Amino acid sequence: MFRFEDPIYLYALALIPLLAVLRFLLIRQQKRRLRKFGDRDLVRQLMPDVSRFRPLVKFSLLLTALALLIVMIARPQFGTKINREKRTGIETIIALDISNSMLAEDVAPSRLDRSKMMVENLVDHFTNDKIGLIVFAGDAFIQLPITSDYVSAKMFLSSISPAMIATQGTDIAKAISMASNSFTQQEGVGKAIIVITDGEDHEGGVMEAAADAKDKGMRVYVLGVGSPKGAPIPIGNGDYMKDNTGQTVMTGLNEEMCRQIAQAGGGAYIHVENNSNAQDQLDQELDKLAKKEIESTVYSDYDEQFQAVGILALLLIIIEICILDIKNPLLRNISLFKRGERTAHARLIMFMFISLTSYLLPLTADAQTDRQLVRQGNKQFRAGNYAEAEVSYRKAVEKNPRNAQALYNLGNALLGQRKDSAAAAQFDQAAKLETNPIRKSQAYHNIGVLLQGQKQYGQAIEAYKESLRNNPADDETRYNLELCKRQQKNQQQNQQNQQNQQDQDKNKDDKDKQDQQKDKQDQQKQNQDKKDQQQQQQQKQQMSRENAEQMLNAAMQEEKQTQERMKKAMQQSQRRRLEKNW
Repeated sequence: MFRFEDPIYLYALALIPLLAVLRFLLIRQQKRRLRKFGDRDLVRQLMPDVSRFRPLVKFSLLLTALALLIVMIARPQFGTKINREKRTGIETIIALDISNSMLAEDVAPSRLDRSKMMVENLVDHFTNDKIGLIVFAGDAFIQLPITSDYVSAKMFLSSISPAMIATQGTDIAKAISMASNSFTQQEGVGKAIIVITDGEDHEGGVMEAAADAKDKGMRVYVLGVGSPKGAPIPIGNGDYMKDNTGQTVMTGLNEEMCRQIAQAGGGAYIHVENNSNAQDQLDQELDKLAKKEIESTVYSDYDEQFQAVGILALLLIIIEICILDIKNPLLRNISLFKRGERTAHARLIMFMFISLTSYLLPLTADAQTDRQLVRQGNKQFRAGNYAEAEVSYRKAVEKNPRNAQALYNLGNALLGQRKDSAAAAQFDQAAKLETNPIRKSQAYHNIGVLLQGQKQYGQAIEAYKESLRNNPADDETRYNLELCKRQQKNQQQNQQNQQNQQDQDKNKDDKDKQDQQKDKQDQQKQNQDKKDQQQQQQQKQQMSRENAEQMLNAAMQEEKQTQERMKKAMQQSQRRRLEKNW
């Protein structure tokens, strides 16, 4: 990558056109003075040794040399050096809550933006430390593996938003567990896990995760962002998030849970408000951790290129000194042409020079354009204008599709806009075209980081291996490779467990279906038996009713016969008495 260490001096290049205009005015004034002496052709004959073009050539050489000297003072630099430095510091992993509740605006400008500002200030205070970044909501993943590259940390931090995780919620336990497994294996160095959240834990198990991290020698610090009173969650159109009943959702800081997590993790709880007290308190807590010499990879050194520019400027100055203002009398008679022939020859040479210049100039301009566009994109990228930088880099690629530097920088610009898939494609293209093994290794390293963030561990492992083939001394890539292998193993184990659970659930469902079928059959059998019993009972009842009717009829018949007999008997007795009375 090309840059100027002190670009402020480039403003001095504005002197070049001013000097050219001043030179033009002086020549014009000189011609006016010569006209006062007489006819121009006559005056020219009176000055046979005066050259018309040599002063102009000398002035052009001096002007070019001045421009090169200004560029040299600005210290042009090209290419990067990868240095491995040993520093004394700590290791810190930040777990940042990006759930929807972090969009609440009870702290300015919002809980999430305030948290990102704190992390950026924390990175600015780091000098010899390593930092990593984990984002979490209902799920958690590593946004930036632990590194000493603070520029990358800020770049990844600026792209964080709740849209990165589709599963909403607040799984603090998973974030702490992932952070505790993301440190280096170096012993004796202070390790801190900084959890930035509003404390709305919806999953559970966070106390056990914090205690486990403490047992491993890590400190868990909790930064509580927000107000306990609660605040609504804006959704971007002037309205606020509502629940299923149409009521506005209010989210408040759970300070009690934050204190319990910090106590279980052996750290401290810090309440974040609209001031710098939390930042100062956090810095004091981190200063208490043990510091140890750690090895870091730094990519910020550049090779100075002012020597070549200075040599070229010196050469132009020497040439300017050797050229005389007047014609050399020793070369006056050395000529193969007469005056008219020299004029024609000069015109022919001038025509050929102009033709060649007109042919080469577009080629040179095209050859320089892609580099100029890359420099323009670099300036826009450093200013945080990733979309504008992307446009400049794409124009550079259109000018020169084999410009590996433009492709690599285009990937970084896309990465700054959270276009991970497109960025990975540009890094892959740059790696294929790059001839420098160090820069090729860095391109494959970035591909691995992107794939690892997307949980495509198999492809990430291959990218890290390719990076190490080009730069076997890259310890950070080696660490990411081992971490990625562990994550792949955990993923496979989880998938196997899920498969086993699915098989168990399937067997259980089959068994439940069989039991339900059997219960259904038993129920049908019971219903049939009950139905048969009812039929039998009905039959018995029917038979009993018929018997009762028969018995009743028989009794009634017998009663009727008895009454008839008694009636006859009474009639006979009465007849006798009447006969007797008469």
